[in-house]
Amino acid sequence: MIPTRARRRPAGYLLPALVAVALAGCAVAASPVPATPGPSPTAVIGAAATGTPLPASLEPSPSPSPAAATYPLRLTDDEGTAVTIPVRPTRIVSLTPATTEILFAVGAGSRVTGVTDADDYPPAARQITQVVKLGAVNVEKIVGLGADLVIAGGNSFNSPDSIAKLRSLGIPVVVVYAADVTGVLRDIGLVATAAGEGAGGQALVTSMQSQLDAVVAAVAAARAPRPRVFYELDATRQIYTFADGIVQDELIRKAGGDLITTGSPTVFSIPLEKLVVADPQLILLGDAAYGTTPAQVAARPGWSVMTAVKAGAIRAVDDSLVSRPGPRIVEALRALALAIDPTLELPATPAPSAAP
Repeated sequence: MIPTRARRRPAGYLLPALVAVALAGCAVAASPVPATPGPSPTAVIGAAATGTPLPASLEPSPSPSPAAATYPLRLTDDEGTAVTIPVRPTRIVSLTPATTEILFAVGAGSRVTGVTDADDYPPAARQITQVVKLGAVNVEKIVGLGADLVIAGGNSFNSPDSIAKLRSLGIPVVVVYAADVTGVLRDIGLVATAAGEGAGGQALVTSMQSQLDAVVAAVAAARAPRPRVFYELDATRQIYTFADGIVQDELIRKAGGDLITTGSPTVFSIPLEKLVVADPQLILLGDAAYGTTPAQVAARPGWSVMTAVKAGAIRAVDDSLVSRPGPRIVEALRALALAIDPTLELPATPAPSAAP
């Protein structure tokens, strides 16, 4: 069972949902994209949140107009469910923080009318009506908003009963769940397509793939040793970390480390004895935002024997980046790479020019 604090943290759609292996990939996949520079995800989301226009050099390709789109639109979500969207949606509800970020990043932020109580990025999301609180989906509220598209989280992040109820009321629900980085990029394309922003989604995926490749290349060129990495989600009662077969395992490997997981795809707690045997060489504190410090970790009974504690290799990371499978996984990969090897030289990220 995942700790209450981890469930309530504003980290994103992953923590409460990682309780089973990933479901089948969606049928609407992003096409292979060339490794060419494009707008940074932060620049795109930030502009959408503030209303500041992007410079022409960073502006995504124009989204298809309602007249150009073909409706009804039929697609298949990550659970293999065929979904029909009758018209271009104008009132979109997002049931995970990650999908909210995607919707803003691809240009559909102005049409998002419902979000969760954990949505904190972009800042504009905080002003939108909350239809999910402490994990409970308020179906009546979603209906009251006149939602014509709902984007939900798979693997029981959002209650399957709630999803079934919304569908029984005639509301199209697209369920997404990514088990790896490729799946995250694919889901960005799927969400963008569902929202009628396919071109914006393709532009974002192109940019992200290019930047991910650049970081991976820099890590490979550094030829640094790969430390055994323990990522702490919470340790107030039990010790919680990532389960097996998830996006974060791949991200940490791409960033130059080997993640110590629980050894199960459904269990998130790890006994201290097992962690001691695994002997992490680096401890990353995803719970640093909740007050956990390296000094506190070093002072815990039984932890002093670990190589990471002896070497003082305990570092804070931004868990809202690492645990949220959306447009900012590029930033997550960069942050993880620098946490694993602080001397690493990474290529600069594309940045918007000064607004005119």
